[in-house]
Amino acid sequence: MKKQNSTYINPLTDFGFKKLFGEEVNKEFLIDFLNSLLMEEQGLIIDLKYQSTEQIGISQGDRSAIYDLYCTNEKGDHFIVELQRANQTFFLDRTIYYSSFLIQKQGKRKTNWNYKLKSIYTIAILDFKMSQTVEKADKYYYKVKLTDIETNEIIYPKLTFIYVELPKFTKEATQLLTHFDKWLYLFQNLGTLNEIPTNLKENIFMKLLEKAKLENLPEIERKNYQASLKRYRDTYSVIETAKLEGLTEGHAKGYDEGLDQGLDQGISIGIDKEKNQVIKNAHEEGLSIALIAKLTGLTEDEIITILKRLF
Repeated sequence: MKKQNSTYINPLTDFGFKKLFGEEVNKEFLIDFLNSLLMEEQGLIIDLKYQSTEQIGISQGDRSAIYDLYCTNEKGDHFIVELQRANQTFFLDRTIYYSSFLIQKQGKRKTNWNYKLKSIYTIAILDFKMSQTVEKADKYYYKVKLTDIETNEIIYPKLTFIYVELPKFTKEATQLLTHFDKWLYLFQNLGTLNEIPTNLKENIFMKLLEKAKLENLPEIERKNYQASLKRYRDTYSVIETAKLEGLTEGHAKGYDEGLDQGLDQGISIGIDKEKNQVIKNAHEEGLSIALIAKLTGLTEDEIITILKRLF
């Protein structure tokens, strides 16, 4: 993680991501980013309407889903945009589960409904490498649809999952060729920029940089950002400790096994030192109770008890 200066908001923090991409007044940034991803197949997105990020199950007792961002365009297509800072054992399962809410939400209770659905796009911006793709060092962008395995023909085009692994994007400012490249570069580097690269001096990016200046934030928002930045740094430190432990002790058994061991042992080290703070940070970064329990070695009931005491 690069050292954070005090000029611009880091968009990989929870505050920064929602401030720059989740507010109505700034929706032109999200529209431009989505167009850089989807223009070829979706066509130009003209407008977006932000929707409630909490989705409730069909029947009482069903689990709910809370997205980072959820919006629809002028055609009624659905977009879930998630920023994920830490890996989860069943992260891909979670993205499928999230999309299922928007499939069911479109169901009509009229007896003559023909099951026609609007398109659903789930876009995950990842600040980690997915375990399924670690060996593909140069591939950082994945677009997944329902396809025929033998012919690779897309059978159902309306359900799309996009995964962007930021740690694998290694282009320097002078190597940015596409608009999408420039967005990924900003996600990675906005919080540490000292000067604006020449090829980023486009209208949309200049507007973003102006909005992202810390000096333009009200005092209360600057405090909220600093708290969010601290959580981001703490989570990063815990994960890096876990990786180092895993890579050291698991070398003989292979990367994946070492990483799993490292996550367990690294998190345990963090808990021994600042157990309550680590659990609090992990919860605020969106990690589930089940995942925190898995990483810390505590039971879910113990995690819940600690969180109740902290909050």
